[in-house]
Amino acid sequence: MTITILLLAAGQSSRMRGRDKLLEEIDGQPLLRLMAGRACKAGVAVRVVLGPDQAARQAALADLSVDIVTATQGDGMAASIRAGVAGLTGPVLVVLADMPEITAQDLYLMVSLGAHAPTAILQAASPAGMPGHPVLFPADLLPELSQLRGDQGAKAVLAKQAARVTLLPLADARATVDLDTPEDWAAWHAKRSPTT
Repeated sequence: MTITILLLAAGQSSRMRGRDKLLEEIDGQPLLRLMAGRACKAGVAVRVVLGPDQAARQAALADLSVDIVTATQGDGMAASIRAGVAGLTGPVLVVLADMPEITAQDLYLMVSLGAHAPTAILQAASPAGMPGHPVLFPADLLPELSQLRGDQGAKAVLAKQAARVTLLPLADARATVDLDTPEDWAAWHAKRSPTT
């Protein structure tokens, strides 16, 4: 079955004190566009979940070959996942758009491994084994994902299906680095060397 990358980008950036973290520039482009572009390089369909009235984020995706869907407000990450899986029949690789260290190669690796392990849940992790993101969910879990509620994402599904979870260590802390505050961003930029 064909895997779809689900890029979750509907959050409110509430801890950024007025800034939109998904529009923060990295190497001359907004983070959201950078992540969507990396997802497109994995060679599968890409669906981006935005919230209502996020015109600037929609504009950042211009000319990219992605399907954009809108999540309802008020139900946190669960609403994004529900909107993202609606109408799909194959596995989904759930990617958080605010994790700038996840590379196109990471996504391609997870898609490739998922094609060879169609019943496993593949969860990216740190080299030390700390679970993180992205997470690949097999097609048979779509009904559970479509019933999620609240702002805990798919934690309940992962807990219930723990025996099926295979951790996939990614280099450095890529699977666990997300940037939620201006201080997070400042520290990350300060230690980062530009990509060439």
